Amino acid sequence: MATEILSAQKRTATGKGAARKLRAARQVPGIVYGHHREPMAISLDARELERMLERVSADTTVFDLTIGKDVARSLIREVQRDPLRRAILHVDFQELVAGEAVTVDVPVVLVGTADGVRNQGGTMDQIMRSVSIEVDPANIPNHFDLDVTLLALNQSLHVSDLKLPAGVKVLEDADSTICVVVPPRIEEVAAPAAAEGVEGAEGAAPAEPELIRKPKAADEEAEGEPAKGEKKEKK
Repeated sequence: MATEILSAQKRTATGKGAARKLRAARQVPGIVYGHHREPMAISLDARELERMLERVSADTTVFDLTIGKDVARSLIREVQRDPLRRAILHVDFQELVAGEAVTVDVPVVLVGTADGVRNQGGTMDQIMRSVSIEVDPANIPNHFDLDVTLLALNQSLHVSDLKLPAGVKVLEDADSTICVVVPPRIEEVAAPAAAEGVEGAEGAAPAEPELIRKPKAADEEAEGEPAKGEKKEKK
């Protein structure tokens, strides 16, 4: 279990206007809630929080929030960000109680290179990148390692293949696929069609050009007609 210390201040002003003023002062509004306390409005230093979340996993890290003289051991439950600038707008913390299980999403890390990838030209497709578990806060794992070195083409590993520490309950279906080795894609190339008029198979004669002639009667009639502007000679 990873643990970090984060400083926070209790705040009394709430609402959109107060939140805007905090953000303008490089502070992030937040809230701490839990079973044994009333929700508490807090504020945190925006730069300190950003740097913290760049190097730790918010899903599996326990934060010791120092609020004045009090310390609240908490998990981050939600981080709201600006959709364009990605700045943190608000953070929700859940206070933890020793002995009371919590639900968290733990990342799955694939270890090694599958035989089907190394020797058979396949591709590793990781379908599930995290699994949801129920666990005591003191035993939250940082991640689950899953060895994939023996996987051949079309072989897969499932939730049931995870090696779980004691006290961890997986909430996912045991048959859910975590990863699979996908065979290489083979593209069929169509043979080019033979050009018309070009000799193809051996012995085939080239096509003869078609000779187009006017009917004789039509030629004779055309020659017998006077040109435009000329008079037909009388005999």
